[in-house]
Amino acid sequence: MTPTSRPLHHISRRSLLALGGAMLAAPAWAQADWPGGKLITWVVPYPAGGSTDVLGRNIAQRLGPALATNVVVDNKAGATGTIGAAFVAKAQPDGLTLLGTSIGPQAIAPHLMPKLPYDHIAAFEPVVTVGTIPHILVVGANQPFKTVADLLAAAKAQPGKLAFASGGNGTILQMQGELLQQQTGARFIHVPYKGDTPALQDTLAEQVQFMFAPAAAALPHVQAGKLRALAVTSAQRLKSLPSVPTMGEVGMKDFVVEQWQAVFAPARTPTAVVQRLNQEINKALKDPAVVALADKLGVTLVGGTPQQLGDLQKADSAKWAKVIKDGNIQAD
Repeated sequence: MTPTSRPLHHISRRSLLALGGAMLAAPAWAQADWPGGKLITWVVPYPAGGSTDVLGRNIAQRLGPALATNVVVDNKAGATGTIGAAFVAKAQPDGLTLLGTSIGPQAIAPHLMPKLPYDHIAAFEPVVTVGTIPHILVVGANQPFKTVADLLAAAKAQPGKLAFASGGNGTILQMQGELLQQQTGARFIHVPYKGDTPALQDTLAEQVQFMFAPAAAALPHVQAGKLRALAVTSAQRLKSLPSVPTMGEVGMKDFVVEQWQAVFAPARTPTAVVQRLNQEINKALKDPAVVALADKLGVTLVGGTPQQLGDLQKADSAKWAKVIKDGNIQAD
């Protein structure tokens, strides 16, 4: 026996308990065998082809090999994204069903649809924030408004005459128009469309006076001179539009609005599983091909911890709940 070695009976009781705990923990995790070659379903609560779907599919393609399994994307669209969310909320909390979604069903729609069969916060485990999409307040090129102040002055001079478009009731595009009314006292007409694209088309055609449009969708029309950008909703000016001020710069306090995309798992999914998913998705977000795709889609990749996503969701849920209540906004 060497001078530094000790017989087993000299090892403390505390050390033995710690050793025993470690020995038990490893087999328990091994028995869970996650994902163990089992198929993982990534639910997108929107139709195929949108940015949430396209970006989600690219992340899923990288997540599968990282976990030595396959990840299949399942589009469960409808009811402003809440049908897919409800499906995941009821799924087994085993890490094999994920929700790749956005701010709408996780922070806005629940306040418009009180009879949802799930709690939008308690029913999910936050995994990771994928990215954010800034918006641009745009008007048609022939509209007389050169600044946000011009638009607000016209609205106050003609209450309820100027119209703004959105991709539908309960969308983040509508919420921004409602927030603008509440912050300024201006009164607009909300014209909901079945999707962002037809809303943007009618803004281009000047059937409505303005809209808050996703940056990637509006930017080509702004650069072509078919739309005029009055302000952006991000905290900082966009690199692609350096001369366009933020809403904060034109006097709108607390008007940083970005449409986030994120991944959630059912509530009670094991912490170790959530952490592994978070780790691998964060890696995927740094893949050059994913970064290039996000740039094309107008998404600023974020990543981060589950806690950061949970805090973001709760803050935005409270924010839009107040806007909806104060504006007496009703669902379809």
